[in-house]
Amino acid sequence: MLTDLRFALRSLSRVKGLAATVIVTLALGIGANAAIFSVVRGVLLRPLANRDEDRLIYIRQSARGIGAENANFSVPELRDLRERIKTLNAFGDFSQIEFTMVGLGEPRVVRAGVVGGSYFDVMGLRPVLGRLLDATDDGPKAAGAAVLTYRFWTTTLGSDRSVLGKTVRLGDRTATIVGVLEPSVPYPAETEIIANVVTSPHHLSATMVEGRVHRMTELFARLAPGADIDAARAELRTAHAAMLKAYPEAYPKQADFRIDAVGLRDQITSSARTVLLVLLAASTLVFVIACSNVANLILARSVRREGELAVRAALGASTGALRRTLLAESLLLCGAGAILGVVIARPMVSILARYAARFSVRALDLTVDASLLWVGAGLAVAAAVLLAFVPRLPSSDATNGFSLAAGGVRITSGTNRRLRLFAVTQIGASFVLLAGAGMLLTTLLALQRVNTGFDMRHVLAVNVPVMSYERGPEQLSRLYKDAIRRISELPGVDRVAVGTIVPWRDAGTFGPGFQFTVEGFAKANGEEDPRARFRTISPGFFASLGVPILAGRDFSEADRHGAEKVVIVSQSLAQRMFPNQDPLNRHLMWTDPVMKFIDVSTGPRRIVGIAADIDDENIVPGPTVSVYHPFEQEIGGGRLFVHAGMDPYPLVPAITRIIRELSAEQPVEKAATLADVRAEVLAPDRLNALVFGVFAAVAVIIAVVGVAGVLAFSVSARTREFGIRLAIGSAPRHLLTRVLSEGAVIAAAGIAVGAIGGLLLARLVSGYVTAVQIPGVLPIGGAAALLVAAAILASLLPAARASRVDVIQALRAE
Repeated sequence: MLTDLRFALRSLSRVKGLAATVIVTLALGIGANAAIFSVVRGVLLRPLANRDEDRLIYIRQSARGIGAENANFSVPELRDLRERIKTLNAFGDFSQIEFTMVGLGEPRVVRAGVVGGSYFDVMGLRPVLGRLLDATDDGPKAAGAAVLTYRFWTTTLGSDRSVLGKTVRLGDRTATIVGVLEPSVPYPAETEIIANVVTSPHHLSATMVEGRVHRMTELFARLAPGADIDAARAELRTAHAAMLKAYPEAYPKQADFRIDAVGLRDQITSSARTVLLVLLAASTLVFVIACSNVANLILARSVRREGELAVRAALGASTGALRRTLLAESLLLCGAGAILGVVIARPMVSILARYAARFSVRALDLTVDASLLWVGAGLAVAAAVLLAFVPRLPSSDATNGFSLAAGGVRITSGTNRRLRLFAVTQIGASFVLLAGAGMLLTTLLALQRVNTGFDMRHVLAVNVPVMSYERGPEQLSRLYKDAIRRISELPGVDRVAVGTIVPWRDAGTFGPGFQFTVEGFAKANGEEDPRARFRTISPGFFASLGVPILAGRDFSEADRHGAEKVVIVSQSLAQRMFPNQDPLNRHLMWTDPVMKFIDVSTGPRRIVGIAADIDDENIVPGPTVSVYHPFEQEIGGGRLFVHAGMDPYPLVPAITRIIRELSAEQPVEKAATLADVRAEVLAPDRLNALVFGVFAAVAVIIAVVGVAGVLAFSVSARTREFGIRLAIGSAPRHLLTRVLSEGAVIAAAGIAVGAIGGLLLARLVSGYVTAVQIPGVLPIGGAAALLVAAAILASLLPAARASRVDVIQALRAE
């Protein structure tokens, strides 16, 4: 074999162009697959840092009837489950909240988890500095304590070990930093700190402790010895059914409350699994295309080496020896391709990890490991074996059609079929990728063209969250009103308003909405009250965002605390609740049981205006049922909207200065125009189109080169035929058309194969992945047209050569 490798090296050195083409083509295929597999392994297969992760489960309650895939749990529900479940020996609870943190640099809003003392023990996590929270940190009389997450400690605080023991203020409570958590998956939310319950006054209130419908806690548990997840799931469903029966008012039938349990790793990776597996399939198609193209090149070269192979066979070389020679060449080519592919794959892993982080937090800390080398080596060996068996070999008597004479290149019908089969395979795989990328691109363009109803470029949204419970409603109102007044005086500012959420960025903040009714509305028997989005705004909010008020009036300074409670409703709510009637001056009442736990009055509110629908939750806007309250009458605020007649970004320093002058410890964050907020939310769709577009572009380039190579080789092998055709009177343009049509036929056959194969693959995969979609007519038609055009362009050079064949030279060639 060593002799064969040395011979192969000398042989390939004489065809440097071919060798370079094969190596680069294989490097693209191997590099893409190695990079994707590294990401898939890191996100889907790599073990968690959690101790005994196979015993760790995530418990989810859903209410799909009201659109809540994850409805979380309330404290009374947690108590019931702890008392009734025996297959789980420990529970860990986690509530996501935001704190205004003062004491570690600039005042900032931090994403926090509020947990019980059993949380870290259940999760099986350890500290890298100090200690974690435990049972001694439970109870209303415990001292405030917090643990920093590893990412926050390293990136924001520069791994400062002196942070241990420092006291910070979280809202109006204080907490001591007691430890730093080890690197781990930040699930269920990416947080900066994790604190005990006493740091959150809300968690100590009767609202939280007694409110069965006040659900804001995620639940984890560990399987008891000898129990499995199926037994735990069955016991959970039995206990949950008893809860539904005992408290029917908390679980309306229409909401369809259910409970389920899954392994923690399955829960963490579920959102990324589909996109990564589709990406892995795309990279596999690129590898198939690369191997098909290389097979064409190897097959074409073997045809040119027929004389050499026949001589070696006649001198006694066995078929095995000849095949070993070809295998040595393939191993050299594929080995070099794998080495270059692994080099290419390393930066690709970092790019794909940033892409995958949009779907799974596991990709945040992904690094390149030895799996990259093993995948590259495995693909290289597989490709080498495949390519070694592509050419047809002569037998030792050289009687199977190979000639010992050094004549011109001959293509047998079998060789011709294999050349075209590989070209069709490349086109087919490219078609699948191109159609998929086209679907993603058309979806992205459609989303970007949607009319949102907002003035996107002139409205600046700024997070100004006041999280301190020391400030009463009057102080908060004064802060916001003073900020509105002073910012309105800045040059270039037209209008300023306060709202509850930034469109799209804060989607889902208030869940699926709250139940309400209006005077005169009669619901059917068994029907629940309708639900509406709860929003709190200041006067001028609609004008600031460029949203018209269709009837009635806007809020005014008179709509303050103590005055008559009033609301503005969306157009869709008015049409639904008051068909063919005037809704103005009618009364609306909140009936949702959660309202009493969040201190919102359920008394009547007079409707004073109707505004155009604002869909601040969905990228593709639809009819919205929303109720708007004056910010001085109900809880809310936290988001500032500045409408400017110029580019609003230069106003950010002045806005920050004004707010800090009003409150030195007030965070001012995430200033962005609504256009940029929407662009940020569309980033995953843009990344999808970009990543799959790059795969498709690489595939098309390789496929076009393959078609051009097949036709160029075909023309060189048919020089005598073309000479004869020209000699008997065929016009050069006919030969040109003939070769171009061959390229178009190869492309058409590849498109047909790709369409059938893609359809079958989609149907097969849809049985396991529900998110699979078939591209529409436009992406399919566009992909087909592009591939046919590319194939015809690739055919131009070989076709031009065929039409310019010298008749005398062609006839003398034999």
